Amino acid sequence: MASSEITLEAVPSIGDVSPEDWDACANPGGRCNGVGAGTSPALPGHSLGLSRPAYNPFVSHAFLSAAEKSGSATIRTGWAPRHLVAKLEGRVAGIVPCYLKSHSQGEYVFDRGWADAYERAGGRYYPKLQVSVPFTPATGPRLLVRDGVDRERITEALASGLIALCGVSKASSVHVTFAQESEWKLLAELGFLQRTDQQFHWHNEGFACFDEFLATLNSRHRKSIKRERRDALAAGITIHWLTGKDITEDAWDAFFAFYMETGSRKWGRPYLTREFFSLIGETMSEDVLLVMARRNNRWVAGAINFIGSDTLFGRNWGAVEHHPFLHFEVCYYQAIDFAIKRGLKHVEAGAQGEHKIARGYLPRTTYSAHFIADPGLRRAIDDYLKRERAYVAEAGRELAELGPFRKGADEAP
Repeated sequence: MASSEITLEAVPSIGDVSPEDWDACANPGGRCNGVGAGTSPALPGHSLGLSRPAYNPFVSHAFLSAAEKSGSATIRTGWAPRHLVAKLEGRVAGIVPCYLKSHSQGEYVFDRGWADAYERAGGRYYPKLQVSVPFTPATGPRLLVRDGVDRERITEALASGLIALCGVSKASSVHVTFAQESEWKLLAELGFLQRTDQQFHWHNEGFACFDEFLATLNSRHRKSIKRERRDALAAGITIHWLTGKDITEDAWDAFFAFYMETGSRKWGRPYLTREFFSLIGETMSEDVLLVMARRNNRWVAGAINFIGSDTLFGRNWGAVEHHPFLHFEVCYYQAIDFAIKRGLKHVEAGAQGEHKIARGYLPRTTYSAHFIADPGLRRAIDDYLKRERAYVAEAGRELAELGPFRKGADEAP
């Protein structure tokens, strides 16, 4: 009996897909925060090795819809939605969150050098297709497939569909960033170039409390962290965890002020609007952790985190008062504390930052895949990426050796 035909369509808004269909593809296991379940193994017969992902809040309909509805990721800001939808017998079977972009901002996988070189040679790099979660350097599924269908077949159709969409859109390229390693390997088989980079993540070894984690560090780093945590609160600062109904509009107002103050200094123009935070507060507050610092009866600093089934994802930080080590306390140590209490396996603290190593966050490889339409540009980028991958791998080995953990069994905790 012949297989049913898969149809592909690019839609200009996430609103063109129902939340139920989108989330059935994005998070087929549903929401399941704080159980440390991780990813399920690949089902029998799935030769691609693709596994069902742990719950990831960033690919949810609520998060991506908030980015669009709030005006954060729209045509006006250079993020024109072109979500690729695969249907089987009229039913949504798979989705790729995709955007037609007129610039390379808000991606955290940097290709501006490629764009400059191509345009100097007379080419036109923009528009390009970007498969990612806007403004979010967090690894997660990108080729989203619902349960109950031939996962391998739908995944391959979505990947091939991206190449076709590149041609139809007259785009120079397709960039699938912060993908899962299994997706990265599949895309390479279809002609996508492979790129790697590094982030710094914390791993929970089954710790019962923060002090148990500290006991795994060498003496110098253990003492340094204790001092930093003490000094961060020395000015009478108290730390508060807000999630769910505890996150009021007043709290969002305070956090947005932090975000704007710090974001304006770092990027010149912060990406997310105030409405974005209200929308996620309405639709997914149970997936949000605000770590807020208070002094003299007012909020002075804070960090926003998103809660997955096995990972706490640190995102944005900001402050209107600056105190020594408060950034480390709010962003890194409180995240570890929360992950331990929730039984989460990992903390991903965002892009870059070798200073995280001394605080227990070790290097971890991130993956992106790039389809380049022009053969000449493709050859040049391919050569560059071979050298870059070797450098990233070697740098990761060297940085891992700098970790703060005890290396000898005879060193007392």
